Amino acid sequence: MRKFSNLTIFLLCLAILLIDILAFYWLQSITQLIHLPMLRLSIQIAFWFFTVGLITAIVILKIRLDNIHPQRKHLLITSLYGLTVSSFIPKIIFVIIISILYFSNHMFSEKESLLLIPIIGLLAGFLPFFVIIYAIFKALYRFKLHHLHIHTKALPPSVNKLRIIHISDLHLGSFNFRYHILERAVKLINQQEPDLILFTGDLVNNFAWELKGWGKVLDKLKAKLGKYAVLGNHDYGDYSSWENKDLKKRNFESIKYFYKKIKFKLLLNEGESIQINGADIAVIGVENWGNPPFKKYGDLHKALKDHSQTDFKILLSHDPSHWPEEVVGQTDIVLTLSGHTHGMQAGVRLKNKQWSPIKYKYKHWAGLHREGQQYLNVNRGLGWLGFPGRLGMRPEITRIDIKSVED
Repeated sequence: MRKFSNLTIFLLCLAILLIDILAFYWLQSITQLIHLPMLRLSIQIAFWFFTVGLITAIVILKIRLDNIHPQRKHLLITSLYGLTVSSFIPKIIFVIIISILYFSNHMFSEKESLLLIPIIGLLAGFLPFFVIIYAIFKALYRFKLHHLHIHTKALPPSVNKLRIIHISDLHLGSFNFRYHILERAVKLINQQEPDLILFTGDLVNNFAWELKGWGKVLDKLKAKLGKYAVLGNHDYGDYSSWENKDLKKRNFESIKYFYKKIKFKLLLNEGESIQINGADIAVIGVENWGNPPFKKYGDLHKALKDHSQTDFKILLSHDPSHWPEEVVGQTDIVLTLSGHTHGMQAGVRLKNKQWSPIKYKYKHWAGLHREGQQYLNVNRGLGWLGFPGRLGMRPEITRIDIKSVED
């Protein structure tokens, strides 16, 4: 909440209050059906107790934000975020639905209007509430394995096939040191027996202290040919205020050193060649490359400098915006792996169709994309940030089986 001005917080609280006034107005049409005065009064008191409590908590957190320990601060912010969303959205839907029904009540008789409209409105509010609760308490850590197949003539026949696990956006600070949760994902990854494990950035939310104790968990990841990673926009400490540049630098160096502890090769605008049956496979990694407001630390030209003759190239680049800007049609990189979007942690998937509001910002925001003989996979993220839930966008582990085919 440090990034939000006093005006933004004021407008948020005002919006919550206005929606709750409207919701309470329509709620009375439902409570009047209750014949017990004390029960009716209890419901009304509980309604306003929650509203006043939520607004008060937001204001207090804003005032005291700088004096709260970062670990506790993150827990408080995400908890309030979850409470606000789970309250605000259902009430908006409740107000809209019941208003529409009342102002078009010619569809109902007067008797039906007194009974059906409040019940329909109440159901319209409770349904999204329960969906959001499910997203927070159930779907957030229901890790999903996406299994993709790529058949390409670019992979040397001597290699024949390559199995990759692609993970992204761990945001370890959001796990609040609940190591056992991520251990389930580690077990699932190892069960795939991958040749390579490739991580495309955002290890933390901001700080190196978020990494405490995670080395023992992530060091268990096993890959036959190696484990590689790049940095994401959250790994640079750019979203926090630092007393001086040296503190920010030390934070950054600690994050980079952590990769050595878990035996991942961190690629900083560089690549590494892997010899497989006489063929040369290169894993190329660039630092974060993004369009404003995200910074461009990445240098693809530098990363490719020593790998122009490599048989098969895989690029790790955190932000999928990089692919159409500098990769596809401009290089011979066959497969690019990205993350960053989280699929907005909310969307709809029906068979091969998917939709999320994030599509209006990113053309490539989730799943496998192809142009010619070049591919991009955008991982929906294994962790979470901001809203402590996932709706239709479960945390993702991607298994990619690449097979060589003849012309």
